[in-house]
Amino acid sequence: MESDAATYLPWFVLREIPSLGNLGINRLIQAFGSPDKVLTASPDAVKKMHGITRKGVAGILQPKKYFPAAQRELQQIADLGIRIVTLHDARFPELLKTIPDPPPILTCLGMLDPHDPCIAIVGSRNASSYGMDTARYLAGRLADMGFCIVSGMAGGIDTAAHQGALAATGKTIAVLGSGLKKIYPRENRALFYKIQQSGAVISEFKLDTDPYPYNFPVRNRIIAGLSCGTIVVEAQKKSGSLITARLAAEYNREVFAVPGSIRSRKSQGTHSLLKQGAKLVENETDVVNELSHLVHLEKKPVAPVQKSVSSPVTGRFKKQIIQLLDVYPQHIDNLIENSRMESGFVSATLLELELQGVVRHHPGNYFSIVKE
Repeated sequence: MESDAATYLPWFVLREIPSLGNLGINRLIQAFGSPDKVLTASPDAVKKMHGITRKGVAGILQPKKYFPAAQRELQQIADLGIRIVTLHDARFPELLKTIPDPPPILTCLGMLDPHDPCIAIVGSRNASSYGMDTARYLAGRLADMGFCIVSGMAGGIDTAAHQGALAATGKTIAVLGSGLKKIYPRENRALFYKIQQSGAVISEFKLDTDPYPYNFPVRNRIIAGLSCGTIVVEAQKKSGSLITARLAAEYNREVFAVPGSIRSRKSQGTHSLLKQGAKLVENETDVVNELSHLVHLEKKPVAPVQKSVSSPVTGRFKKQIIQLLDVYPQHIDNLIENSRMESGFVSATLLELELQGVVRHHPGNYFSIVKE
């Protein structure tokens, strides 16, 4: 551990005391100056504190019974090489400090830079290929411009956002809805370790905390609080991503939404955000233009990207198929019918376009265009 465990023990003891919560802990620290001063305060001073329950007062006045649990947690943290970042630490992100209930303690694997300009990209766990492609694309472009991409390491859009940032050799932060010893979902174990190499995985929960459903809305306030803006790529009407967007708006941060198909339930939530005034995102420029007053980035030189769709592709069959394709997958039978080409020609053309990276083949013989 980077510092003596004794320095952090009072912080962890306060976290063990029932009913205090983030607001209570932060209120106490603000009143008394530090966690150790809270635990050594006079009974009269503690009892006068507004908003602290009887259980909380009793715990503060008899803190020694919470020492063993706090010490065990600190020992595990030391054994695993996990960093501790408290609200009083210079490494604690500045934007996160400004939300009404910042986490008093963050545990961190990787490196957390408090000066990184952060942008959140969130969305559906059950995302479409269009949503996944869009999240990767936006994350890669924004990471390339110097943004740190923040998301929750859930399946779907979160995973794609982290992947896009990593592919661009940019920074990314994953905020977990569980403790750092409980990687969730399990299939993102490799991603969990990759993120640490170019960013950080963080949590406010105890190391052994399971990914309970009620942890995720709590986690979402950190995603919104870290970021100067939140981009929702795909979200249904009732979605955790909409909670993140609502929190971002409450924190006076920018809210962005990516439009989708009017026939897709997965975009009903994002379309609702657009109706409420969220900024429409077609590309990374839409995001950067809105945030220019909040962050000042030196744009990295980016080599021109040849867009496969708009480039002239030789061959009449290729052109015809490309014109029929969209980012939303279509079955090969529809393409055969609409192109009025023989099935063999359509299959051969799709295979060649797939090898060229122009077309993506989905399970069930569905195909979509690859949009840069």
